[in-house]
Amino acid sequence: MVDGQSLGKMSRSELTIFRRRKIGFIFQNYNLIPNLTIYDNIVLPVELDGRSVDRQYLDKIVSVLGLEGKLERKPNKLSGGQQQRAAIARALITKPALILADEPTGNLDSRTSQEVVGLLQATGRKFHQTIVMITHNDEIAQIADRTIRIEDGRITEGRW
Repeated sequence: MVDGQSLGKMSRSELTIFRRRKIGFIFQNYNLIPNLTIYDNIVLPVELDGRSVDRQYLDKIVSVLGLEGKLERKPNKLSGGQQQRAAIARALITKPALILADEPTGNLDSRTSQEVVGLLQATGRKFHQTIVMITHNDEIAQIADRTIRIEDGRITEGRW
């Protein structure tokens, strides 16, 4: 069950639409499209879904993530931390119920990593989202509300 909907009862096309609308993805390597501006990278999932961008919501996300004044830049003109913030904004723009983050701090220095994790916590609370994060960083794992440690494909411990 995600956002009150049973995924097991959905057809393939329903699952595709559900993923596009209700699950945000944050990748370790950002996956920003280099020839698009930061604005275009952020709003791409909404536009691909044929919907209009909620400009107020976008402005709120941009403000929370500190991306004001950077929306017309290309990704290669931003620092790693700024690119990751843009990737987080892209994940948030569809107002997903669930965010899946795969090593979102893996390419960042420790200060920027802590900042990004703090931003994820703040945006998760502010926008009422569940965040599932994969990390090898024990410091970051300790910040989580819940943890599950997996070694060699088996759950070895957890904190619920």
